[in-house]
Amino acid sequence: MTTLRLRTAKIALFALALLPLGTLLRDAATGNLSAEPIEQITLLTGDWALRFLLFTLAVTPLRRISGWHWLIRFRRMLGLFAFFYASLHFLTYIVLDQFFDWSMIIEDIVKRSYILVGFATFCLLIPLAVTSTNGMMRRLGGKRWQRLHRLVYVAAVTAVIHFLWLVKADLGEPLLYALALALLFGYRIYASFRARSPAARGARPTSPGRGGVSRPRTASG
Repeated sequence: MTTLRLRTAKIALFALALLPLGTLLRDAATGNLSAEPIEQITLLTGDWALRFLLFTLAVTPLRRISGWHWLIRFRRMLGLFAFFYASLHFLTYIVLDQFFDWSMIIEDIVKRSYILVGFATFCLLIPLAVTSTNGMMRRLGGKRWQRLHRLVYVAAVTAVIHFLWLVKADLGEPLLYALALALLFGYRIYASFRARSPAARGARPTSPGRGGVSRPRTASG
């Protein structure tokens, strides 16, 4: 993909990623929110945080299956939008739902398992967002950066658990997200076993060759 096309695609993805927020703001401005506006905002921001988290994890499998290596250029943006909507989800609870009543917030976190897991998920996403820049990657070093960013897998699991425990009646949607996550994990397990197979090891060159440079692997998302 050329530089111009890549830049255009990134701008288009950025605009599309803001559409859920734009729709929500439009509905708020025109009075078209539901009878429970705080609940609607909470659910919408939480849904999109989880969706962008799954989109981020889907980049590597899609890249390997399709051969479209340029997809990796969008992973950081998708991950940051997951954090963006998770932050809006968290702030909706803190500001609109609890009105900064910290004693009630702490009591909720202790007493309600789904809030505790949701809070843990948000905490896991913070270091991933903070260290998402190239500068932080260089500062941490490739291996440490990769180990840290494996927290995205834990965050995805806890996000799905948060949704499952939140929903009391219709489990269809959270189970669909759980299935999507299971498929993504399943692909990673399959790819890992395949990479460690004797045939795959025999196909790898033992040295980079004369004048060759071995490039470090980026963290799988």
